[in-house]
Amino acid sequence: QVQLVESGGGLVQAGGSLRLSCAASGRTASIKSFGWYRQAPGKQRELVARITSGSITSGSSTDYADSVNGRFTISRDNAKNTVDLQMNSLKPEDTAVYFCNARAWFLEYDYWGQGTQVTVSS
Repeated sequence: QVQLVESGGGLVQAGGSLRLSCAASGRTASIKSFGWYRQAPGKQRELVARITSGSITSGSSTDYADSVNGRFTISRDNAKNTVDLQMNSLKPEDTAVYFCNARAWFLEYDYWGQGTQVTVSS
């Protein structure tokens, strides 16, 4: 089992920045990748950014949704078992509940955090 707890959401004006953090605990060695998803009212949950676990011979890789590429940065601190999402140049359309995700190697099972609200005012 893996537990995920998000923090850092809030209200910000357009053009501002927020940093989300996800603290992972439990069997984190079983995790293939970590990601941030978001879900706006009336819309499906969508992938925002993902970072793979990497290995001794190769570093981790990242992937971003086109809508946030160049504005958001995902990073991971293996020592602290945290995954952060730095969000810059925020837009009203970034308003959503943001969820931390951990995908296991085995059957690509997904673990989810409880979500944190991000609201961007125009």
